[in-house]
Amino acid sequence: MSLAKHWRLQNQRYRLIGGKCEDCGARFFPERHVCPECKSKSVGPCQFEGDGEVYSHAVVYDAPAGYEQLIPYVAALVQLDEGPLVTAQLTDVDINDVRIGMPVEMVTRRLRQYGEDGLIVYGYKFRPKLKDRR
Repeated sequence: MSLAKHWRLQNQRYRLIGGKCEDCGARFFPERHVCPECKSKSVGPCQFEGDGEVYSHAVVYDAPAGYEQLIPYVAALVQLDEGPLVTAQLTDVDINDVRIGMPVEMVTRRLRQYGEDGLIVYGYKFRPKLKDRR
């Protein structure tokens, strides 16, 4: 990954910046130039809080290149409280404890490193939400 691409994706990776249609009110992630619901071009940025619940999940045992050290890990679809479905890795959880409907919250974690002395990329993951964390 180039350094320029890394910085271009920074808002999506660190702050969950998506979009909101000013015509129909749809919220979506990632941000797009055209609303996926009504096809309007009147869209603006929308920062999501990062709270949601597990909509679906799978345990990954055969990871893509660069992620082998993480296996096994849980890849999940997370339904944000504001509406959009987000694909993300779950962290800070035993793979056997994950369940559909489990409340989760977004956290920033290390995603990967390019080479021993290369760029370290951070991004969003989700962890179980505990009632006493807030």
